[in-house]
Amino acid sequence: MPNVPVGQEYATRRLAHEAGVHRLLQAGICGTKKKGAESIVVSGGYKDDEDYGSVIIYTGHGGQDSAKKQVSHQTLDDSGNAALVTSYLEGLPVRVIRGKHDSPYAPASGYRYDGLYRVTNHGRKLGIDGFLIWQFRLEVYDGAPTPQVARQQELRVTPPAPADSGAAAVRGNKASERVTSTVQRIVRSNAVKRQVKDWQDNRCQICDLRIEVPGGSYSEGAHIQALGSPYNGPYTPSNVLCLCPNCHVMLDAGAIVLGDDLAVIRGGEVVGTLRTHPRHAIDLECVRQHRERWRR
Repeated sequence: MPNVPVGQEYATRRLAHEAGVHRLLQAGICGTKKKGAESIVVSGGYKDDEDYGSVIIYTGHGGQDSAKKQVSHQTLDDSGNAALVTSYLEGLPVRVIRGKHDSPYAPASGYRYDGLYRVTNHGRKLGIDGFLIWQFRLEVYDGAPTPQVARQQELRVTPPAPADSGAAAVRGNKASERVTSTVQRIVRSNAVKRQVKDWQDNRCQICDLRIEVPGGSYSEGAHIQALGSPYNGPYTPSNVLCLCPNCHVMLDAGAIVLGDDLAVIRGGEVVGTLRTHPRHAIDLECVRQHRERWRR
């Protein structure tokens, strides 16, 4: 938010609303399935929530009575839950506002803007009250300041095997070890990619696959001519394709190239034709640059 530093405090929910940090006065999730979640409020509204500072396990919306007891199952038809699914699928950042609740990372009173988080996972489980709930894992963006009040428990990392371990059989572990890992999905010119994916209805332009997931569908925006030096492809819809993950990898690695007639070429053989949309023009110069890059 312009002119809103991480850590900005608000005495009341209404002041946070008036600042535009969280535009809703009651609901904890602000957003839509179409555009994703703008912001969430973490304030102890659901007993299944877990707040670890840089990681939040956030319970979706719905199914509570006036006493905040879960009395029915949650669904992804709820607009707030659907918005968080879209944020996960599209890699969109979410503003996090913390209110006072039982966590060392919560403010002592009022509300506080705690910066941008990304939704890294979601799933359904049986909640404390015996009904199915949806939960979303949010992780703070790298380098963003996060309130640090108490030391978090470190995850155990399995030590590497000795280099001279020979040909001994790999036995694995009966109990899985927890390993710290980071998955970073970089969002570049996201509005452009989302426009292309919307035109194509999340259906791969090469293999025609549409991946259905709970709450929506998944596809990836792939640049034909790579961005950045030395390729310097443009940030335009004409340089973006809507692909499934497999075809995206093959395009990026040169296993698939396109002809000037938009024929799909794999291993030197034409295997199909790129599916197009009347509003989605393809930049043939980008196609040629990509093909030249991988010419054998």
